[in-house]
Amino acid sequence: MAASQKCLGKGSPAPGPVPKDHIRLYSMRFCPFAQRTRLVLNAKGIKHDIVNINLKNKPDWFLEKNPLGLVPALETPSGHVIYESPITCEYLDEVYPEKKLLPSDPFERAQQKMLLEHFSKVTPYFYKIPVGKTKGEDVSALEAELKEKLAQFNETLVNKKTKLFGGDSITMIDYMMWPWFERMEMIDLKHCLDDTPRLKKWAEHMLEDPTVKATMFSTDTYKVFYKSYMEGNPDYDYGL
Repeated sequence: MAASQKCLGKGSPAPGPVPKDHIRLYSMRFCPFAQRTRLVLNAKGIKHDIVNINLKNKPDWFLEKNPLGLVPALETPSGHVIYESPITCEYLDEVYPEKKLLPSDPFERAQQKMLLEHFSKVTPYFYKIPVGKTKGEDVSALEAELKEKLAQFNETLVNKKTKLFGGDSITMIDYMMWPWFERMEMIDLKHCLDDTPRLKKWAEHMLEDPTVKATMFSTDTYKVFYKSYMEGNPDYDYGL
């Protein structure tokens, strides 16, 4: 048993060894962090299988592989396990050097990492705002903060005078940021891009990318999953 579409939970048998010309991704279909790694695997054309994990009821064998119990995690044919989304993506770019996604120039590479560090301060808003709304709280201050942060990314694109964050073709930083923009309509935050035209255009360019198209779900699918998640009983297998 290797690939699984349906998620594996406590008591499920451990998957067999990773085939020698493959790499395995432990994932969850709707997780934006795991989607980063799926984007990189797809963009680079890496042979892989995916094992989906029930994050609410994790198998013991998965916790042995990754004590943090988080996805994404990669496993190699030699049994090495790599986790944390930026680390898995950088690892894949180094080990599979065809079609590099990170810039070869050390300063440009550092710039992408700094930008990713800035973006890590943005992602919490994609959770805080919908949760606040569900509780009937006033989220206008949080939305204003999010808009302010998105304006900084808009400014980066204006200053770079490029379509994408690494130039005029997609690089690692674009894939690292994309999953949260894909979910903006689902959590009713698309209007936060109204005052950031360059960032809005960037999102349109990303939607044209074959890799983005291959790894995304419809807004309706996300909404059903997200509703189940917010109700405390996530339907990880929705749509299968």
